[in-house]
Amino acid sequence: MPDFDASTPPPFVRLASDPLRWRLLQELARSDRRVRELVDAVGQPQNLVSYHLRKLRTAELVTARRSSFDGRDTYYHLDLRRCADALAEAGTALHPALGTGGAERKPGRPRVLFLCTGNSGRSPMAAALLRHRTGAEAASAGSHPKPLNPHAVRAMAEYGIALTHEPTHLDSVRRRRFEWVISLCDRVREVAPEFPGRPRVVHWSIPDPARDADGFPAFQRVAAELDTRIGFLTAADVR
Repeated sequence: MPDFDASTPPPFVRLASDPLRWRLLQELARSDRRVRELVDAVGQPQNLVSYHLRKLRTAELVTARRSSFDGRDTYYHLDLRRCADALAEAGTALHPALGTGGAERKPGRPRVLFLCTGNSGRSPMAAALLRHRTGAEAASAGSHPKPLNPHAVRAMAEYGIALTHEPTHLDSVRRRRFEWVISLCDRVREVAPEFPGRPRVVHWSIPDPARDADGFPAFQRVAAELDTRIGFLTAADVR
């Protein structure tokens, strides 16, 4: 976010002080959402929700991605790293001792299931990263499982992880209990079953790197995004 006059509230404070924008930030902090889901969640007209989303996008706190399931839909995502930096900046503007420096990791050993369509890249990478960070019980599955992509193995090696995984159909895990079920692609979100125990269900709209012409660099980008999201998941929510 741009530099600001120290005599006025920092940009994040001014943005978040609006009650509706704060509600939108709260919803997007939990999961990627479509506009109609945000409209239902906050109980406000779509034109008003869209207006405030534009404000948040202009501030580069929220990004948008076209749905890989239905190209007419768009998923909105809150950049938690940028929010952490903006909050630290706001704290420092009030008093130097209040700068947080970002989220701190909290230990936790939850049972987490990651889902994607092919179970060959995104979901096994996510499970491996969570296990690497916390030792949590993390599993992955897909609606149309395929063999593990070699680019995923190579991307995880850059994090010191020796990735191994057998393709797993989501039907084989649908009766297991998890605290969290996190879908990583828009297609699998539409077909994911209900799981016992009422787990917390979250959606991260992440593009399929196997469909990206960039090849391995696309897997590196997805690995970096997963690592960032999982870092905030473990720091703030999974405990």
